[in-house]
Amino acid sequence: MSMTDPIADMLTRIRNANMVKHQKVDIPSSTMKVNIASVLKQEGYIKNYKVISDNLQGILRVYLKYIDDKDGVINEIKRISKPGGRVYVKADEVPTVKSGLGVVILSTSKGIITDSAARKAGLGGEIICTVW
Repeated sequence: MSMTDPIADMLTRIRNANMVKHQKVDIPSSTMKVNIASVLKQEGYIKNYKVISDNLQGILRVYLKYIDDKDGVINEIKRISKPGGRVYVKADEVPTVKSGLGVVILSTSKGIITDSAARKAGLGGEIICTVW
C-alpha cells in the first residue's frame, strides 16, 4: 500500500514518539526526510539521526532530545504544505513561528533550509513544516 504523504508520516512519528518520551524513532528513509532531519539537528530539535541501510529503502533513525529527561524539545511539529494543498511563499513573505522562537522548514531551489536561512539568501519556496 502506498503512502499519500510520507513527510506527514515522518512528522507524526516524531510527534508521537516525543509525546511518549521515546529515545528514538525509526522512519522509512528518503533523501528529503534525511534533509529535514538534518535541519532539525542543526536547529537543536533532535539529538542526532542516522540512516540504516536494509535491502529496501533504508531506515532513518531519529534520536529525540529532551529537557531534563522529561519535557521534549519539540513542543509542536506541524505539516503545512500537503499533497492536496501546496503552500508556496515568495522570499519576502517567508513567515516566522512564535515570533522567531520556532522554525519554518522550506524546500527551496537550494535545498531544504530554515526560514532564517531563506530570508538571508533571499529565497522563497514550499513551506514543508513548522517546528517550535
